[in-house]
Amino acid sequence: MKDPIIIVGAGLSGLRAASLLIAKGIPCRVLEARGRIGGRVLSEPAGNGPDAGMYDLGPTWFWPEHETYIKNLISELGIPVFEQHTEGALLFEQTESQPAERHVLPAGAVEKSMRIEGGVRTLIEAVAETLPEGTVELHSSVKAVQMSEEGTVELEVEQPVGEKKIRAAAVILALPPRIAAGKIEFSPPLPRDLSASLLEKPTWMGGHAKVVAVYDRPFWRKEGLSGQAMSWAGPLQEIHDASLPSGNGALFGFFGIPAETRRELGKDRTLQLVLNQLKRLFGPAAEKPIALLYKDWSAEPLTAVEEDAERMAAFPAYGPPVNAGIWEKKLLFAGTETSLEHGGHLEGALRSAERAVKEIR
Repeated sequence: MKDPIIIVGAGLSGLRAASLLIAKGIPCRVLEARGRIGGRVLSEPAGNGPDAGMYDLGPTWFWPEHETYIKNLISELGIPVFEQHTEGALLFEQTESQPAERHVLPAGAVEKSMRIEGGVRTLIEAVAETLPEGTVELHSSVKAVQMSEEGTVELEVEQPVGEKKIRAAAVILALPPRIAAGKIEFSPPLPRDLSASLLEKPTWMGGHAKVVAVYDRPFWRKEGLSGQAMSWAGPLQEIHDASLPSGNGALFGFFGIPAETRRELGKDRTLQLVLNQLKRLFGPAAEKPIALLYKDWSAEPLTAVEEDAERMAAFPAYGPPVNAGIWEKKLLFAGTETSLEHGGHLEGALRSAERAVKEIR
């Protein structure tokens, strides 16, 4: 194969696709517009010291009982994991003025999930380490993909040193489908059915934001609480224990208020509302964390488009895009939104990578 396979996107699916291609002896390059690998995997430290733990502001856990791809890969790479803490009572908040209700769930009601030591970034780095040096090129934004009448594929790539063109045997788009359809120019244009299929796939987490409050210890456990909470009052709709196996305690939450409201409030006001809610639910100790980490994915232009800010009425119908037409075998798709199973999860990202690599001819 004269030209390499070009993979656009260095998230989990893009890196895994590259790793599988390299293992088959197929040359490839990974182009990433960001200055980091990982995509929607984002693990950040709570402070600058050597003991600062890493906390996930993107995907956080996996379910080993039925997510076998990620379970097997983590085992293969020798990555340590630990079980997500769920022991204790769950809090349910209906309004700000009413005390939260405590509910002790029956044994087995919460499916066992696992977290990765060092955050999901550990998995990203481990997969990246399977690639030859120089495989991944950061700050490389693909602006256009062109195919000649003879079937030669060429990408226009913008880098800090200027624009350049890269030839490809085929291209794997391992990025959110709406980003691929809206921010890359294709020549000849994508078939109408294919373009519509891409635009109809909402970006997972594209309208969401996540916050992690870090404390010196998981004080809520002494009160018999699991750290889990559900709220109709908000601003967080769903809260979980994000503590590490040893050391600091932490709570993380998903917002119930929409992206537009968060933008109107601004970051400072939004986070103050979060602290007010944590104090209502878990007491005065929750009001003053030692660190407060925040990521609004709806404001991330390499993740979400404006349409992703709209609330999802139901779980999206994910799966491979349809009817590639003249682009068949030249343009392939990976990414969690293109997986028929476990779409939106890390498992879906891995499955999509394997499917895309199998489609390479």
